[in-house]
Amino acid sequence: MIFQAQKKDIKMLASLAVQLWPYHTQKELEEEFPGLMEDGKTVFFLCEQGGSTAGFAQCSLRNDYAEGTESSPVGYLEGIFVCPAYRKQGYARRLLSACESWAEEQGCLEFASDCELHNDDSLHFHLQAGFFEANRIICFVKQLHPQNGEDVDC
Repeated sequence: MIFQAQKKDIKMLASLAVQLWPYHTQKELEEEFPGLMEDGKTVFFLCEQGGSTAGFAQCSLRNDYAEGTESSPVGYLEGIFVCPAYRKQGYARRLLSACESWAEEQGCLEFASDCELHNDDSLHFHLQAGFFEANRIICFVKQLHPQNGEDVDC
């Protein structure tokens, strides 16, 4: 069963999300998710099977540019995770379908997503789900202030 997560589901949602985004803590996600749920531009879906939570998806509305799209807002799959024991059983597709339906209800004409270059499983899932690759990018970052506190001549 796929259903839209509510605030009462935050702990379960965060425990799944931290498996997808391990650079966050569960506590951080528990604090972040309620605000996202309230903004009207983000929704979370949970998948339950046999009394256990099998996975989740987060999608949002993006009004800024989403790579390869021409309309605004665009529905955007921010993340999707299915527990290992439930993979290859169609749960990710059902979660994605719930996200796409929500985006259509919000007036979106397009739906987009992304994945890391090395994430072959995610790439395969997206292609099998009907997405096409719009672009590949390499992102860069640079510190504007030296880490050791020394002044830099400009």
